[in-house]
Amino acid sequence: MLAAVTAASASAQTLRVNQVGYLPDDIKTAVYMGDTDPARMTFELTSPDKGVIAVDKVVETEAWAPSRHSARIYFTNLTTPGEYMLTAKADGKVAEVSKVYIGDDAYSRYSLNELPLIYLRQQRCGFNPAHKEKCHQDDGILVLAGDLTGQHVDVTGGWHDASDYLQYLTTSANTVYQMLFAYRENPGIWADKYDAAGLEGSNGIPDILDEARWGLEWMVKMNPSDTLYLNQIADDRDHTYAGTPKGDNVDYDWGKGGARPVFPCIGEPSGLRQYKNNSWGLASSVGKFASSFGLGSEIFADIDPAFAKELARRSAVAYEVGKANPGACQTCCTTAPYFYEEDNWADDMELAAMARYRATKDSVYLDDAIAYGRLEPVTPWMGADSANHYQWYPFVNLGHSELSKVSGRPGKEFTRNMRSGLRRVADRAEGNAFMVGIPFIWCSNNLTVALVTQAMLYRENTGDDTFRELETSARDWLFGVNPWGQTMIIMPEIDGISSPREPHSAMTDMIIEDRPGRDFLTGGLVDGPVYTNIFKKLWGVRLRKPDRFAAFQNPVVVYHDDYSDYSTDEPTMDGTASLTFMLGRLCGGKFQ
Repeated sequence: MLAAVTAASASAQTLRVNQVGYLPDDIKTAVYMGDTDPARMTFELTSPDKGVIAVDKVVETEAWAPSRHSARIYFTNLTTPGEYMLTAKADGKVAEVSKVYIGDDAYSRYSLNELPLIYLRQQRCGFNPAHKEKCHQDDGILVLAGDLTGQHVDVTGGWHDASDYLQYLTTSANTVYQMLFAYRENPGIWADKYDAAGLEGSNGIPDILDEARWGLEWMVKMNPSDTLYLNQIADDRDHTYAGTPKGDNVDYDWGKGGARPVFPCIGEPSGLRQYKNNSWGLASSVGKFASSFGLGSEIFADIDPAFAKELARRSAVAYEVGKANPGACQTCCTTAPYFYEEDNWADDMELAAMARYRATKDSVYLDDAIAYGRLEPVTPWMGADSANHYQWYPFVNLGHSELSKVSGRPGKEFTRNMRSGLRRVADRAEGNAFMVGIPFIWCSNNLTVALVTQAMLYRENTGDDTFRELETSARDWLFGVNPWGQTMIIMPEIDGISSPREPHSAMTDMIIEDRPGRDFLTGGLVDGPVYTNIFKKLWGVRLRKPDRFAAFQNPVVVYHDDYSDYSTDEPTMDGTASLTFMLGRLCGGKFQ
């Protein structure tokens, strides 16, 4: 266990609280870390109106190194909205004080559900509304495409994947689906302050749907015929450039700043040079086309019937292609052995089958979804100690949630599957100060959001509160109840909230129209902590400034708020989009 590793004390006493706030009916916890035995300490809440309020209980846990002691502090019984101060006293003297906010508006007062869209608009390719510039207008030229190799195909649009300018169907399709799902489940809470191009100005369409459509229209381009599905634009030669998208001057063998390579979905190990992926089918990628097109056709049916009809047609065709080509289709690398190592595919086909079932009510699709779902009852990272990069993707299986709502035995079966996954994570989290049970692989924050999503959906579908504390602890981890005391989402400047200052992005060091470039990254979810051995072995990862969290680094797991640490502090498109469901619920969705 990470928590059991001991080392020199990080500080005398430290409190970690959810810096955004707690909902009145939450299981409310804070975490203490320090060199003083919590049995010798007093923890209390105070407010000007109510005076001193005792906490419910303090439960000592295994120490989270380098602290000698750790404890979970519960104040669930405090449900009255307001601002409070949580105070830790050692030997009668105040040792640490943290502000606590409680209220139904804890998240909606900052419109947190809209934050991911700020980041995603900044990630747009083709036309970037944040910079008001066009980029990558020559994309692209087909490679590894048999007789089509060398042909030009128009695939402008979509989003840049992270802080480089590569584009992947895998993450983009999931980004589209996550936003459509968030809208479907929380339809009445989204603002309309931007137009379809991402520029300021209402257009009568919720901004989250404008953003999802931007991705869907790109996905249509990435599916230029019923037999051709494209998987990736550009490769890791991209990493020689750092600047705004317009200035991208990478040479992919056709001249600096020219066309970029476009890789089709390939069902066998592939790569342009010595590094090859481990592809062995098409279904993981083509299934994502089918599910995103399917949900898109449902959401846009009344908004743009012609567009919805075409999406439905493409969903049906893609589903059959995926069904005929089972297996995982991975991304390609060229100069370094790093790619999305997705190994599973049945979850993608399960979700695609459910999208077809929702559209047609044809029981054949339901039977298919059940069969695919039984191939992977639990997403394999749940309960595991480690995994390869993006090995089990998407990190949450929303097909299980869809099936859990089906009446009769299938609904019960997939509800049990959801519960089993949560139980595995809960067992791994037992005794941990932060109740964290995810493996600290690259993009661990994406796993944390996936855990919250599955726990919320399970609780909604069943009314079972068994995993409520696991859910809220994972959520609180993202908002500051973690060893580093920092939110994992790039927040606007808000008093009392500490969020990433120097994320790994070309924007971080820029001044754009007299604004710091970091402002354009607002809403981005950074990768999050990783095992120390991952940090140490990745190519080119380093720190460019002294580590301001050095006193809190665990010997086994680290997080750095540092521009040069792409393993823990890089915001990602798909991780950010995965926040939309959770934040939609927290900001006033139908279930809290």
